Amino acid sequence: MPKPQFLKAQWKNLVMINYEVDPTILDPYLPPGTELDLWQGKALVSMVGFMFLDTKVLGIKWPWHVDFEEVNLRFYVKYFNGTEWKRGAVFVSEIVPKPLIAVIANNLYKEHYTAMPMRHSIAEAGDYTQFLYEWKFKGKWNKLGATASNQLLDITPGSSEEFIFEHYWGYNKLSATSTMEYQVEHVSWQTGNVKDYVFDADVAGLYGEAFKPYLEKEPVSAFFAVGSDIRVRMGDKIVVK
Repeated sequence: MPKPQFLKAQWKNLVMINYEVDPTILDPYLPPGTELDLWQGKALVSMVGFMFLDTKVLGIKWPWHVDFEEVNLRFYVKYFNGTEWKRGAVFVSEIVPKPLIAVIANNLYKEHYTAMPMRHSIAEAGDYTQFLYEWKFKGKWNKLGATASNQLLDITPGSSEEFIFEHYWGYNKLSATSTMEYQVEHVSWQTGNVKDYVFDADVAGLYGEAFKPYLEKEPVSAFFAVGSDIRVRMGDKIVVK
């Protein structure tokens, strides 16, 4: 039986720039009981920017916390519960402009949220649209964005887009023997082909020196998804014996 609903919102205009990394740099973040979910033998991380819209926490729209940006760095894992494999994401860092959101998520889900000034822009350019997310760190605006086709396509089964977008569980490391698990529900998203992208950030300052060699090289892919309504269920604790 599904857990009670914690959060309901829209995730819209998702930009995802994907990089191959040495899997050993993810070891400190790997939740107990999970293992890396590899794409064609490669460990991938994604820089993700998107809009949180029409946000309700426990059924309530909290004033000034309804519409806002988020930028995160995530990687991919899978967990076998004894009967089936669940494919999920682990977040190394999540940036939002609202301190209260960071406090709630970090306490309830043991996430890794930080509040920073943020802004975004959307600019139409013929058959394409430019999406840009920015966040201010140590006095400098960092950037993540993409120029995506307005022609939307369904995700092809077995594609790299399916691998990146269709992880419906979240996992966080609580301790050396326990993990937080929560379910994220949404329909399969439509995507637009990305013509070009931008990622300009203080990688070492934001994510640590270990990520610097990988996030400052060419990505393996860049995707855009229009997004949809989403639901996040209350979390559950997994104890690994």
